[in-house]
Amino acid sequence: MLHRTNPDSPARTQATVAMGFVTGMLAGLARRQIDPLPLLRATYIDIADTASRIPIERYAALYNRLNHQLDDEGFGLFAQPMRLGSFEFLCRGCLSAPTLAEALSRASRFLHVVLPDLAVSVRRAQGRAELVIAETRKLADNPDDPGRIFAFEWLLRLLHGLSCWLAGRGIGLDSVIFPYRRPAHSADYPLIFTEDSRFAPTVPGGVGTLIASFNANLLELPIRRDEAALSTFLDGAPGKITTLYRRDREMVIRVRDLLRAALPDTLSLDQIADRLYLSPRTIHRRLEEEGSSFRGIKDALRRDMALARLTKTSDPITKVASDLGYADTSAFYRAFVEWTGMAPVHYRRKWAGKSAGAN
Repeated sequence: MLHRTNPDSPARTQATVAMGFVTGMLAGLARRQIDPLPLLRATYIDIADTASRIPIERYAALYNRLNHQLDDEGFGLFAQPMRLGSFEFLCRGCLSAPTLAEALSRASRFLHVVLPDLAVSVRRAQGRAELVIAETRKLADNPDDPGRIFAFEWLLRLLHGLSCWLAGRGIGLDSVIFPYRRPAHSADYPLIFTEDSRFAPTVPGGVGTLIASFNANLLELPIRRDEAALSTFLDGAPGKITTLYRRDREMVIRVRDLLRAALPDTLSLDQIADRLYLSPRTIHRRLEEEGSSFRGIKDALRRDMALARLTKTSDPITKVASDLGYADTSAFYRAFVEWTGMAPVHYRRKWAGKSAGAN
């Protein structure tokens, strides 16, 4: 995740997220016939624009506002509310665990009390570990309901982010099987979970199980955090902690920074390796461990920069394409349509109309 450095330095690209994650988060409000518009206005999010992407800070702000409005850290998606403070107590309960395995065992027991709709467990087999999140009751009649999809996405992010923090290092997920059909926003999954994200739809009327696989040796990692570190970790929680872009991505961020600084030149993996004094194989392995790839990082960077340039500047589209390293403007057009479902000129006109309406 990238941030501004100081007011006098060039603006750095802000990470964005797909609107699908927002609509899933708001599904509990719809079930309770609560108007989401005040929350969306307060966080400057236009839910009607399903093709748009929003800055990750707005996503985190909506997350926390929604929790506080409902007094429910489960977003109104479950049979009983997960009252404010639940995440803090989950963290405190895990701090004194000797290993990550014990911390996840405690997390499972705690969540059984505050979130009985989803059962969490960890199992080991042949050097692999599997974090299992299983429905104990149907979360929705439609297995592909946005709220049900978000529930699985959210709990996996929460447990994975907490595990990385407790261990003080990245914990790469080798693969994840999600119990629903591939959602429209699944293009973001490699940056959130892992490149190897699979989808095994739940039979209508049944209950589903998510399985996240990783190296079993990671379960023996010691817990490296204490009470002194917890207060900083909880600042802005839980929205900040469970934001989409993973916290175990040191190599992802380093590679993205180098690609950004080099534009409009396009660096190869070998050139990145030279600048980091590492071998291409090492970088490839590290990115793979962090659930990403060189191609995925480059595409996401170009996408975020393109959206920002088209909505915040009047630069010609040919210049935007050139500045992002596209030698052929038609290639930029094709990529942009894949990202948003519309041509760059239409996307710009749409956002220009929204800005005029707001003024």
